[in-house]
Amino acid sequence: MADSTTIAIVEDDDDIRTQLAAYLEGEGFRVMSLDGGAHLDQLLAVGPAPDLIVLDWMLPGEDGLSICRRLREVGGPPVVMLTAKDEDIDRVLGLEMGADDYVSKPFSPRVLLARIRAVLRRASGAGATTACTGTERLAVADLVVDLAARTVTICGPATEIPLTSAEYDLLHCFVTRPQRVLSRDQLLDWTRGRVAYAFDRTIDVQVSRLRHKLDAAGSQAAGQIKTVRNAGYILAAPVKAVAS
Repeated sequence: MADSTTIAIVEDDDDIRTQLAAYLEGEGFRVMSLDGGAHLDQLLAVGPAPDLIVLDWMLPGEDGLSICRRLREVGGPPVVMLTAKDEDIDRVLGLEMGADDYVSKPFSPRVLLARIRAVLRRASGAGATTACTGTERLAVADLVVDLAARTVTICGPATEIPLTSAEYDLLHCFVTRPQRVLSRDQLLDWTRGRVAYAFDRTIDVQVSRLRHKLDAAGSQAAGQIKTVRNAGYILAAPVKAVAS
């Protein structure tokens, strides 16, 4: 994966940016080092976009949250946030703005590398598992989920719903395991490749965002993702295979 993968580091601290770039280059990644949102915008304007952005929260000028929100609005690359803020509310806010994962400062480069690789696997679909072996398109309510293309389309007329990689992975878990209660720990493990911390609200935030996007698109499936008190979530509607 690393040989052809480009990582953009957006960090205003010269020492952190230099050390992190050297570490990731040593792991085989191509690295672009940027000190703020303006230089990131210049990079994205000329293209091609990096495969993933490591984005510092506390940047001078436009902060990382604002940049992350803009990237999500245009379907930009996956984002791993770096933040010195370690309160649950700050983590939730970063996820609500569209970050795919976060790492708190001070951090171990090895931990960040593991998070980067996990996000890249999810974005490429390499880490996806399905209970419907051999089935590439699944229908639930008025949605069609294409497992191979990683797209979600609402019927009548057919319109693709733009989801982040994290939102798609969550929906993937539901449609490949319908009418089963899935715990928060299971969903976090399957979608983010890590075990939940106590009071970790990551999955709650992602479910809320997924419901909101489906509802905004007018999909009936939004109401079929139900909360099971003290247990997790369930996709209450049946799922069927769709012929290609």
